[in-house]
Amino acid sequence: PPPAVMAVRLLRELLRELRILRPGPGPRYRETAAYQLLAAQFRRHRVTSEKLCRAQHELYHQASTYLCLLQSVRQHLALHQEYHSKGERSTRDVAQLVGLKLPQQPGGKGWEK
Repeated sequence: PPPAVMAVRLLRELLRELRILRPGPGPRYRETAAYQLLAAQFRRHRVTSEKLCRAQHELYHQASTYLCLLQSVRQHLALHQEYHSKGERSTRDVAQLVGLKLPQQPGGKGWEK
């Protein structure tokens, strides 16, 4: 795809991550400093008629790195919340968490179900 299309796609993905980070009340994501900085940077580094625009490629690389950071932080928080926020767990819960099942206790003398 042309560089302009890739830049627009990247900007949309970055803005999506910013919206996800601002779920609660307060200022809208468009009023945040991060949004305003991203929009200003993308406006300043629009694709020109030059064949090779180093600033455009540099901005694209920095923006894709920042997008990777935002996505990784979001995924890390989701995993942390799922696996570490429950406190003490039983042996059965931990086994199920990693996809294992505990062996069944045999019935009979001395063993209760």
